[in-house]
Amino acid sequence: MPRPITLFTGQWADLPFEEVARLASEWGYDGLEIACWGDHLDPWQADDDAYVQGKLDLLEKYGLKVFAISNHLKGQAVCDDPIDGRHQAILSAKMWGDGDPEGVRQRAAEEMKLTARLAQKLGVRTVIGFTGSSIWKYVAMFPPASPEMIDAGYQDFADRWNPILDVFDECGVRFAHEVHPSEIAYDYWTTVRTMEAIGHREAFGLNWDPSHFVWQDLDPVGFLWDFQDRIYHVDCKDAKRLTGNGRNGRLGSHLAWADPRRGWDFVSTGHGDVPWEQCFRMLNTIGYDGPISVEWEDAGMDRLVGAPEALEFVRRLAFDAPSAAFDAAFATSD
Repeated sequence: MPRPITLFTGQWADLPFEEVARLASEWGYDGLEIACWGDHLDPWQADDDAYVQGKLDLLEKYGLKVFAISNHLKGQAVCDDPIDGRHQAILSAKMWGDGDPEGVRQRAAEEMKLTARLAQKLGVRTVIGFTGSSIWKYVAMFPPASPEMIDAGYQDFADRWNPILDVFDECGVRFAHEVHPSEIAYDYWTTVRTMEAIGHREAFGLNWDPSHFVWQDLDPVGFLWDFQDRIYHVDCKDAKRLTGNGRNGRLGSHLAWADPRRGWDFVSTGHGDVPWEQCFRMLNTIGYDGPISVEWEDAGMDRLVGAPEALEFVRRLAFDAPSAAFDAAFATSD
């Protein structure tokens, strides 16, 4: 059975939720990966049965389903250090409060727990998001960061996220962390270290988004194989490497998206360097049968063009595995 293809609403949260549902339905998406910001979803209303049913009724009106919900913005604030104006810009006034960093972290953790409860109410098993990191600021390792400082960062992550994951376990919901620079797990080896930090508990898995692998020179296909038991969700986003002229650096040079001086950029699915066919074949190999969610991020392409085009691209390449090996037809019986 074909895997459902959904649209992540995070980059559409400036539009009313019903408008996004209408567009996705018209384009032919099977459902939505709903973001917990804008008016799309509010975890603080998880106990309001009428609120939850209203969202489900709206999806049904447009022939859509929800397979996963996402709360990247609040998850980011759980572990981050420093907490500053960047967070204030992406958090609600309620979440920001007086801006005291520890207060922001605690409120963010509480919302992540509520997000698990909301997912349970919606009949959804997976929440996608970020974790934040108190040690991302040390990524350049200068001034030198001692092993003890790095160890403390992973311990901070475990201390803050294990109580959140306890609620996920209680609700029968899983957290799919998006491996991404600025998070506690941002590449291959930090993912290994992150899993170790929380004792490989099953409530914590991964949202596989290959766009963050290609510009770091990581293998997105091999990552699927090595972490196959923890691939809880798939986001389809692409990235294009623009290095090679001796000027454009891999770290982006503090330049805005789509600036031609950047060393890489996010582009709409199918327009970058992700080896999509190999990726989809590996998803078949590891038996991933969950949703495939299109995440539109392209500063050089209108989203009303990118979203339907990406759906067509994914439908063409995300073919199912065969029901039998091709050489089974060679067998004969007497």
